[in-house]
Amino acid sequence: MVRTNQSFLSYLEQLYNTQERKEDIIMKSFPKGKRLMVQNEKAAKILLIKEGITKCFFTEDNDKEYIVEFLGKGEILGEVELIRQIPCLCSIEAMTAVTVYAISIPYFSALLKKEIALNHLLLEVFAERIVNTSSRASYQQLYTTEYTLAKLLDLQSKQEIEISREDMAAYLGITIRSLNRSLKNLGSSI
Repeated sequence: MVRTNQSFLSYLEQLYNTQERKEDIIMKSFPKGKRLMVQNEKAAKILLIKEGITKCFFTEDNDKEYIVEFLGKGEILGEVELIRQIPCLCSIEAMTAVTVYAISIPYFSALLKKEIALNHLLLEVFAERIVNTSSRASYQQLYTTEYTLAKLLDLQSKQEIEISREDMAAYLGITIRSLNRSLKNLGSSI
């Protein structure tokens, strides 16, 4: 449930350590609750998570949030927007303290044109996202909310993070009332 990508992290760590211009890739930290990217705003940098966990979410026209995914080490942010020349599709918010590699847009654009390794990593990322989205959609159709909620509660325990009721409901695509009912059915209290 928390997506990670060790291959991309290793690739970027190597680029960071060998860069000629030390301002092409910098490290940046965000406290819990801080937004790294904001839906419908232009991204200033491409980010790759070095440490920590974030939530990736859409805010709909009715101001309801839908959490697409939880992202961790090695996950890249802002690359689709750069490639498509569009504002941020969703918001990214730190759920824990987060450290990222912040890559300048001109540098990343130059790498896209000459680095086959980067292009292969991006293709893997895009393919993985398609598979994850498809399997999550079918999973939510085939299993009960309680089953998925149990997995979410397990994630919270294993990652030692706090996921609010609002975030749980947003991830499951249900109302707080439905979440409370499901928690009661599981015999859990948060």
